[in-house]
Amino acid sequence: MNRREALQLLTTGAVLPLMPRKLLSALREARAFLETQPPRTLNAHQQATVRTMAELILPKTNTPGATHVGATEFVDLMLTEWYDEPERAIFLRGLADVDARARSLFGKDFVDGSPIEQADILTVLGEEMTEQAARVHDRTRHGRGATPTDHGSYATMRRLTLTAYYTSEAGATAELHFEIIPDRHDSCAEAGTSKGPESQ
Repeated sequence: MNRREALQLLTTGAVLPLMPRKLLSALREARAFLETQPPRTLNAHQQATVRTMAELILPKTNTPGATHVGATEFVDLMLTEWYDEPERAIFLRGLADVDARARSLFGKDFVDGSPIEQADILTVLGEEMTEQAARVHDRTRHGRGATPTDHGSYATMRRLTLTAYYTSEAGATAELHFEIIPDRHDSCAEAGTSKGPESQ
């Protein structure tokens, strides 16, 4: 497995519940292969912001949270290895916008806010994301190209967080209750009683 193959494999994580056991094994291998590198896109403050946002998106409950499965490192990995420079710039501007909103509302950076303050900002970002998605759908439906904006960085953040979670072993097994899909399934057969046509 080379780096490109591993990255392409990780982007399939959204369909993990539909895939057989071999995919989960391959995803584990891909993540282990790629996560040996230190962060290369996010600085320390950006990492802290991503970590806080990821944990709010997928908090730890009776199942592992985003931090537990290395969502921050996964986001940095995908930004570095998979996204191009304009996409990275949009994402990083989005992180700066999160801090700007927090300072405007609460007089401090996002990571220094209370959980309630942080959740308020993410709620607004989520509403803006939904409105933007509706606008993009409308433009596409009328044959006009969609124009990316910095609000798209929150959609990217959510998508990467979910992909990080559900491509991890902990997320796939604890949250999705991932089950092994056997090569064949004899649901109606009973041991010692099933007879094929040739035996009758």
